[in-house]
Amino acid sequence: MPDAVIGAVPTGATNTATLNVDRGDQMGKDTFLKLLVAQMKYQDPSNPADTNQMMSQTATFTQVEKLSEIATQNASMLALQRSSSAGAMVGRSVTYTDDNGATKTGVVSSVRLGTDKAEAVATVGGIPVPIGRITDVGTSTS
Repeated sequence: MPDAVIGAVPTGATNTATLNVDRGDQMGKDTFLKLLVAQMKYQDPSNPADTNQMMSQTATFTQVEKLSEIATQNASMLALQRSSSAGAMVGRSVTYTDDNGATKTGVVSSVRLGTDKAEAVATVGGIPVPIGRITDVGTSTS
């Protein structure tokens, strides 16, 4: 379908997803720790902070730290799962969309595994095909 602004036909699908999202409006564990230290540093010695509140804040800090660790582990597991899925395509017949938007079919001869920043790429008939462009996976006919 032509683009009404420039009259160009869009090329195939692109993969722009990222694994990490950095938002400047959210506090991280470093900010939380700085606030906790500042609170302890500037508290009134004649009226110290309630120990229950301090324990609650320490527990909250620990939760934030553990949730960060879980998010990192989940990202690693997702990368491993993608690698396993990509490796399982070797020797299989796939259908994909090429750069011109045409549907092509071929057998996957190899797969270059992806990283956190780069998508996995399958080699189909000598042509590198990003995994995100593959639309169908079947058994090889050869």
